[in-house]
Amino acid sequence: MKKVLLLSVALFTFFNASAQKFAQSGSSASELTPEGWKIQETKGDLNKDGIADLVIIGTPTDPEHMHTREDGYVYNFNAPVLAIYWGLTDGDYCLYNQYNDIIPHPEDEYFFVDISMSVNERGALVFDVDEFASAGSYGKNNYSVIFRYQNDDFFLIGAESQEYSRTTGEAKKESYNFNTHKKQVNTFNMFDDSVPNREKWLKIPAKPLRRLGSFSFAAYLDD
Repeated sequence: MKKVLLLSVALFTFFNASAQKFAQSGSSASELTPEGWKIQETKGDLNKDGIADLVIIGTPTDPEHMHTREDGYVYNFNAPVLAIYWGLTDGDYCLYNQYNDIIPHPEDEYFFVDISMSVNERGALVFDVDEFASAGSYGKNNYSVIFRYQNDDFFLIGAESQEYSRTTGEAKKESYNFNTHKKQVNTFNMFDDSVPNREKWLKIPAKPLRRLGSFSFAAYLDD
């Protein structure tokens, strides 16, 4: 009986995990994403074949990682999952890759994350992340990470971050180009236009470009 129970648990775990995967092919984001997930999508030609590709961020709705406030508002602390699909000539999409545990997300009701994505005019995939802590911090942070498909994979080619104090307005913006190994730093004040905008350029260490999926967006500048 114990073996049967263990086997049943193992099978449930297997099929439950399988259900959490994006479909291999399909014609729309809703068809490709597991049922019930919150969907965000963008399209653009990422691999330069003249056909629009599809990028999806899907957020699961596992009740174990959701919390309901007294007023009925529901927090979803499930980790979002990223999927990239190549566009096909018949209008369908074929899965290139699925990425887990790389997109920042709230883990409690005091930390908020808003993420958007787009494909820019050069065919690079851009993720814009806005973070806000309602307790324990007087700062606000937002950043962007830019990936380009080259050499059969997506690599981080650029990034931009901006942080400022909600009390003083002091702000700093840093822009990184990982191809030229340069960083632009601007300091200014969000509340006081009389404070001069100071700019400087710095060299950054030349390192191999980092692959999409090899690090969390929140740690994009860590070694």
